[in-house]
Amino acid sequence: MTAQIIDGKAIAENLLNSIKERINNRLLANKRAPGLAVIVLGADPASSIYVRNKRLACEKVGIRSIAYDLPDSTSEADLLTLIEQLNQDETIDGILVQSPLPPQIKDEHIIERISPNKDVDGFHPYNIGRLAVRQPTLRSCTPFGVIKMLQASNIELMGLDALVVGVSNHVGRPMALELLLAGCTVTSCHRHTKDLAKMVQQADLIVAAAGKPGLIQGAWIKPGAIVIDIGINRLADGSISGDVDFKAAKERAGYISPVPGGVGPMTVATLMENTLLALELNEAKL
Repeated sequence: MTAQIIDGKAIAENLLNSIKERINNRLLANKRAPGLAVIVLGADPASSIYVRNKRLACEKVGIRSIAYDLPDSTSEADLLTLIEQLNQDETIDGILVQSPLPPQIKDEHIIERISPNKDVDGFHPYNIGRLAVRQPTLRSCTPFGVIKMLQASNIELMGLDALVVGVSNHVGRPMALELLLAGCTVTSCHRHTKDLAKMVQQADLIVAAAGKPGLIQGAWIKPGAIVIDIGINRLADGSISGDVDFKAAKERAGYISPVPGGVGPMTVATLMENTLLALELNEAKL
């Protein structure tokens, strides 16, 4: 058996085209385009690539992207002041603060200061909480992007035994909540899990989000299982690897997402959709 490769890049392109059409229709109706504030501190090379991709996506779909490129010496107080200003700016619908942040700034302080209505990353405790009680609004981009990718591949999730490897606040935990919402029976694994191989062998759907290259061995994969690899790991030779042994896993899985070209493009596309949704939700309240 050779797995069907899930082409996240092509699925994301279709989603971006749909978002572009929705924004064009707004402009034809004399409504404004969404505005996204992108805050970057310092010049981390990986962050620079991610931010460039997000800005290119904004340009493609017609979202107005406003850049705030700050030095990595910026204080937490100054960053919080900027966020509060953007919270009050009616032309800004989404606020994105690119991670990683410098050590003098606490991630949770920044996440909690962003208005939940402008939290297009979907990281705010309010938005995670709404997902937990099955009333989602702005959803974490990577997990929701995975759901959209699976739906676009016509994969039925209801009733599957799903395994999420990794429990980070930004990916693993909201991923488990998304799969619960989709009707899966969900197990989460982490560094204290006693027998990861056994857990993987029993799963119909595996979502790897631990940030450890090759953590999930191909021999563990249940024949015909769906394998989604969220891991993005830079190896010593400069190449990119996921958390799954892709070469071996694709010979056992039914479906598998590659790294790169799988979940990454979906994350960016879902961010664009969240930005448009944030504007639409705000208009609905007026």
